[in-house]
Amino acid sequence: MSHREILSSITVSLAERSYPILLGRGLLADLSVHLHSHLKKLSHVLVIIDEHVAKALGDSIQASLVQADGAALLRVSYYVVPSGEKSKSIEQLAQLWEFMSAENCDRGSVVVAIGGGVVGDLAGFAAASFARGLRFVQVPTTLLAQVDSSVGGKTGINLSRAKNMVGAFWQPSLVLIDFDSLASLPAREFNAGLAEVVKYGMILDATFFEWLEANVTAIKGRSLDALTHIVARSCELKASVVAADERETTGLRAILNYGHTFGHAIEALSGYGNYLHGEAVSIGMTMAAKLACSLHMIDESIVNRQTALLHSLDLPIDPPHIPFDLFWAAMQKDKKVQHGKLTFILPDCIGSVKGVNDISATQVSAAIS
Repeated sequence: MSHREILSSITVSLAERSYPILLGRGLLADLSVHLHSHLKKLSHVLVIIDEHVAKALGDSIQASLVQADGAALLRVSYYVVPSGEKSKSIEQLAQLWEFMSAENCDRGSVVVAIGGGVVGDLAGFAAASFARGLRFVQVPTTLLAQVDSSVGGKTGINLSRAKNMVGAFWQPSLVLIDFDSLASLPAREFNAGLAEVVKYGMILDATFFEWLEANVTAIKGRSLDALTHIVARSCELKASVVAADERETTGLRAILNYGHTFGHAIEALSGYGNYLHGEAVSIGMTMAAKLACSLHMIDESIVNRQTALLHSLDLPIDPPHIPFDLFWAAMQKDKKVQHGKLTFILPDCIGSVKGVNDISATQVSAAIS
């Protein structure tokens, strides 16, 4: 098999803002080819790249942009973002805006985000807001970004006590998922991405959940067939939700936040970066399942199956020691709070979740303690 090959293609259907997700190997090496194929009137590429990815892949990315197909791009700029959740900040965004101004970014520019979810969220918000909107391409290099944050057009930064509170819906023009970029991904980061994969099985696809249970060894071994299946299926499921409820107006898209209300509170209260996002979501899904069980929405066997799968994928399931009053207060800053009421996304079986309101602090505390 060629090492430069598209293995799967998925379309996010959003009328005139529809875009393809290309999955394969060697896609970064052909970055210039793919940009020219999918974007018109391209005069300037602004690459916004995670510092660790820049060290590993920066030279090959630069080479692909200047000579890959003979159609030399007029101008290429590079901006390196420090690794870690702390880069999703007002300060880093302001520095990025100033750089974009200094590099004379305009409507002929395209912002290309290369890295994990932090870079994608930061670069996407910069693209959405600079000059009232520049074109944007996602090149996710972590499993978590490939299966979740790169798809759907959510961009944003964190405030000191509230994750993703400032941002915009801004759809990319193209998503390129290159499995070669996962080869050097540390085990902890790879495992963190699997939490979002499990989430898709829990919220939308019981058959996919069962496949995950049966294929833990292949998944952890990062076999190409397993990677292609889990990433493609995750993207398909997310794309279907985004197409039906792009801006969270019907409530359907909220199901994607399963485990996240708890998880975001864990991230904020533990100090951004101490838990990877997927690790916090894994703990959050465990807490949400226990809460659903305490409300008699599911029986304990479903809690146990989810817990067993997360544990087999080397994901944490036990919450940090945080006083419940602080935890409850942090959850009230969640974006799903409306009119002072927090909506919990809870499972009613494997493959289905729903929003539940009017759950008291006492009920939550008893379920997760």
